[in-house]
Amino acid sequence: MRGIYTTILFLFLFTSSWGQSERWQLRQGNSSYGKGKYQDAELEYRRALEKNPKSVKAAYNLGNTMYKLNNPAEAEKIMTHVADSTNESEIRSASFHNLGNFNLAQKKYKEAIEAYKNSLRVNPEDVETKSNLAYAQKMLKNQEQNKDQNKDQNKDQNKDQNKDQNKDQNKDQNKDQNKDQNKDQNKDQNKDQNKDQNQQPQISPQTADQMLQAIQNKENETQDKVRKEKAKVLESRQKEKNW
Repeated sequence: MRGIYTTILFLFLFTSSWGQSERWQLRQGNSSYGKGKYQDAELEYRRALEKNPKSVKAAYNLGNTMYKLNNPAEAEKIMTHVADSTNESEIRSASFHNLGNFNLAQKKYKEAIEAYKNSLRVNPEDVETKSNLAYAQKMLKNQEQNKDQNKDQNKDQNKDQNKDQNKDQNKDQNKDQNKDQNKDQNKDQNKDQNKDQNQQPQISPQTADQMLQAIQNKENETQDKVRKEKAKVLESRQKEKNW
């Protein structure tokens, strides 16, 4: 097994039916690809396609090259065209296999699973494709579990956040309400108190002096009465004490 991202590359043999120029371009592209010179390989494969736009083999190798150049979206597009354009079982099976790899690299697990299944429909005995299919299915399961977990977590987080927000809002509302109520109550109380004070009759200075004088006279009368009662009591005691 060559690893989960195994890419199947065919270094196609040349036949006499190919033009000498196209054959040369493919040979140069394969050589550059084998040396890891993927930009040079891309250039050669595109030149081969310019000379023969229907070359499935040049397109297939170009798709693999684009994947190596970290362009899985372009590689997917090219390889899809290859898979749909050929009836050769070996190329078709390999195209679907690599197409699954390209989707896997983009975390498009459902598409990767479908591509691997299509490859196995053509070549049911391919062990690497079976391994990649199992891996893609596992990744899809993990993705869905994480999605559900994040959904529940966000739901609980929003619930707690709304609960705390409502609690703080009610607290502030009650605080403001009590504050306003006390403010209005004190305001009304002071207003009524001032109103009562303002409604009390005003006494002129002359009337006040008269009232004070009357109080003083009353107090003098009371003191005189007390003195007389006291003198009367003393007088009685002296008679009793007289021998």
